[in-house]
Amino acid sequence: MRSNRTIRIAMATVGALALALTGCGGDDDNGDSGDGGKETGAGSTVQLPKLDGQTLEVAAVWTGPEQDNFTKVLDEFEKRTGAKVNFVPTGNNTSTFLGTKIEGGQPPDVAFLPQVGVLHQFAEKGWVKPLGADTQAQLDKNFSTGWKELGAFEGKQYGVYVKAANKSLIWYNTAAFEAAGLTEEPKTWKDFLTTAQTLSDAGSPAVSIGGADGWTLTDWFENIYLSQAGPEKYDQLAQHEIKWTDPSVKDALTTLAELWGKDELIAGGRSGALQTEFPKSVTQTFSGDTPAAMVFEGDFVTANINADTDAKVGTDAKVFPFPAVGSESPVVSGGDVAVALKDGEGAQALMTFLASTDAAEIWAAQGGFLSPNQEMDQGTYKDDVTRGIAEALIAAGDDFRFDMSDQAPAAFGGTQGVGEWKQLQDFLKNPSDVAGAQQKLEADAAKAYKTG
Repeated sequence: MRSNRTIRIAMATVGALALALTGCGGDDDNGDSGDGGKETGAGSTVQLPKLDGQTLEVAAVWTGPEQDNFTKVLDEFEKRTGAKVNFVPTGNNTSTFLGTKIEGGQPPDVAFLPQVGVLHQFAEKGWVKPLGADTQAQLDKNFSTGWKELGAFEGKQYGVYVKAANKSLIWYNTAAFEAAGLTEEPKTWKDFLTTAQTLSDAGSPAVSIGGADGWTLTDWFENIYLSQAGPEKYDQLAQHEIKWTDPSVKDALTTLAELWGKDELIAGGRSGALQTEFPKSVTQTFSGDTPAAMVFEGDFVTANINADTDAKVGTDAKVFPFPAVGSESPVVSGGDVAVALKDGEGAQALMTFLASTDAAEIWAAQGGFLSPNQEMDQGTYKDDVTRGIAEALIAAGDDFRFDMSDQAPAAFGGTQGVGEWKQLQDFLKNPSDVAGAQQKLEADAAKAYKTG
C-alpha cells in the first residue's frame, strides 16, 4: 500500500522566501559570507565507531559538482572511522539501477533515493533496512516531524532526508536584465512572460530549459499546477485521486504552453531545449558569448554556477521566487533520502553521520546544498542567497508540499524515457496538443499507480 499522507508546503512560506531572497541579493563580490569556509572536521557532535579495513559503497544520482561536494562529506567520514567509501553514480534511473544491484545480490551499503515513491516501493519489498538506534537519535535531535515522516513507511523509519531542495526558483543573469533595461523581478506569470519577451527583443535568449532531463519539465508543471489549481487539487493529482484528464491539468498545460510554444523565448528553441541537459541549462545562462537570461530550477543550481562559470552568486547571478500563476507563488520542495541497503555496523555508522549536524555543515560549506537539519549552523552556508533559502525552509516547519512526481511510482514519475518525463518532453516538442498530452499522461499514470 502506498501512503496516503501528502506532504505539504505552506503558502505562507512564499512570503518568508520572497523576503529572504530580496534580502540576500547581496553586494558581496565573492558570493561568500559568514564562516562558509569552515574547515571540514572543525568540530564533532557525533560519535562514530572505528571501521579500519572496511570498504563501503554509497550510490546516488549526483555527478560533476554535486558529486564533488558530497565527496567532501565522505572524506570526513573516512577520516573519522578509518573506512574507505566508494561512490557509485546511479544515473537518472535510480530505482532501476538499484533494483538490479539488489536482485543481483550486490547492493551498495547506503543509497540516496530521489523519490519518496521509490522509498515506499523498496520498503514494501524489504529492500531497505530500518534505522539503528544511533541514527534514530540523530534524526530525532536534528529533524522536524514532517521530514522524519517522509523517510518512514507503515510506522517504521527507514530513511533520513539529509538533502532538501526548494524547486521554485528562477535564477537570472543580472547583466542580461540590465542590458534589456529591466529593473524589477517579475512576480506574476503574466509579468514573467512580458519579461521574457523584453529580454528576447533585446537580443538575449530569454529562458534556458534543460529539456533533455525530463525531471526538470515535471518541476515546471508542478509549480504552475500548484499555483493555479491550488493545494487541494495538487494533493489529489499527486495521489492519482483525480485523473490527468481533469480540467485543472488542461489549464496548467495550456499555461505552460504560453512559454513552451514560443521558440523565440527559449534558448535554442524547443528542439535545442530537448537536447540540453540540466547542467548545460545553467552554464549557458551564466557563461558564453550570448548567455541566456533566466533558468528555472532549485537551490542546487548554485553548485553548477560555482563550479562551471565565473559568475558570482548574489551579484552576477540572482534569484526570485517562481512567479504566481494564481493568487500565490508556488513553493515545491524535493529531497534525497539516505537509506541503508545492507545490515552491518558500517552502513549504520554512515547513516548516523549523514543525519548529524557535522555532515550537514561540511556539505553546506561547499555550496549547492540545502539541508532540513534544523540544528546545523546556518552560518556554514557558502553564500547569503542559499542561506536565505535554507532559513525559509526551516521556518516553514512541517507544513509543506513535496515534489509531485517524486511521490508517484517510479514508472510514472521517476524514470527516464517513460511516464511523465517522456510525455512532458513530447509536450515540449508539441505544446499545442494539450488534450493528447493529457490522454497519454493519464494512460501512463493509471498503469503505474495500479502496479506501483
